[in-house]
Amino acid sequence: MQTMFQIDKISKSYTRGDRIFLALDEVSLLVEKEDVYGIIGLSGAGKSTLIRSLAALIKPTKGKVLFHARDIGAMSTGQLREFRKKIGMIFQHFNLLSSRTVAGNIAYPLEIAKVSKEKLKERVEELLDLVGLSEKKGSYPSELSGGEKQRVGIARALANHPEVLLCDEATSALDPKTTREILALLRNINKKLGVTIVLITHEMDVIRQLCTKVAVIEKGKIVEEGSIVKVFGDPQHPTTKHFLQHASHEIPPEFFKGISPHRKFLRLRFKGGVAGEPVMAELVRKFNVDVNILQGWIDRLQTLSVGTLIVELLGEPGGIERALEYLAEKGIQYEVIEHEL
Repeated sequence: MQTMFQIDKISKSYTRGDRIFLALDEVSLLVEKEDVYGIIGLSGAGKSTLIRSLAALIKPTKGKVLFHARDIGAMSTGQLREFRKKIGMIFQHFNLLSSRTVAGNIAYPLEIAKVSKEKLKERVEELLDLVGLSEKKGSYPSELSGGEKQRVGIARALANHPEVLLCDEATSALDPKTTREILALLRNINKKLGVTIVLITHEMDVIRQLCTKVAVIEKGKIVEEGSIVKVFGDPQHPTTKHFLQHASHEIPPEFFKGISPHRKFLRLRFKGGVAGEPVMAELVRKFNVDVNILQGWIDRLQTLSVGTLIVELLGEPGGIERALEYLAEKGIQYEVIEHEL
C-alpha cells in the first residue's frame, strides 16, 4: 500500500508566559493511500495541533511530516502551494462565504486555480450531484441546514481533485441523524473516488461508523493506534477504554449503590466463538453465584462484532473470585466496575 503521510516523531511546543506547553510529544503515525484514519482524543489532547501540522498550517518544533516521502517542512513557497492543492479541508463550522451561493462557494477554489469557465461549471455540477445538492445550487448559506452547509463544505474541499481530505471535527455541530448522513457521504467518497481521509474527533460513534484505522491521543502522545478491530476489539489504554465505555452506552449511577464484597459489577467483552458458549450458566452452576444481566449490546467494528455485557455477580467473595478466574481462563475480557459514573 502506498504511504500518503508519514509522521515522524513530531513535537510542538508553545510558550505561555514563562511556561512551555507541549501540545504534541514525539507523535509518529503512518497514513496509507485510501485509509480512513481517525484521530480521537478528549479536548486539549493535541488532535487539532496534529491535523494542522498535516495541513502545513503550523510547523512542528521537532520531527518531520512527510507527504509522499517529501518533508513538507522543507518545501519552498511554490512547493507548499502545490502540496495544498492536493489537500482538502473540512471544518466544524463550515466556513462558507455568506455572500456566495452554494454553487459559488464550490466554485471559489476553482476560480483561484484559474480553471476555465467551461470546466469550472462542469466540475461544480458534478460535485453538486455527488453531495446531493443540485436543487440547492442557487441558495445561500443562510438558507441551508447544518447538514447542507457541511455538504457544501465537502464539495468545496473536493473541487481541485485532492488526494486527501482533512476533517476537523466535521460532524460536531450536527445532530445524530445528520451526522450519520455526512459519514455515509464521506464513506462513499473514500470508496468511489479513492480519496484518503484523515479526521479528528472526540466522538467514538464517528470512529466506529467511518474509520478503518484509529489513533488515540492523550496529552500530546499517541497511546494506542492501529486498525479499528485491533484497537477497539482489544483496548489496552485507559483512554481507549473510556471512549468505548461512554460510546452511547451510559450506565445509570444507581447501579453502583451498595457495592460490597458480596456484590461486584463486571463489564464483559466477547469476541469470536466464545460468544456462543453458556458462560453465565456455568458461573451459576460451578461457583454458586447469581448473575444479573443489567445491560448488553453489540458493536460492529468493521469485520468484527464485539459483544459487551454489564453484569452483577452476587455471592460469597470466594465464589466471586473463582468465577473471575474462570472468565480469565476462558479468554473473556472483563473489568470490575466500581463507581465509575
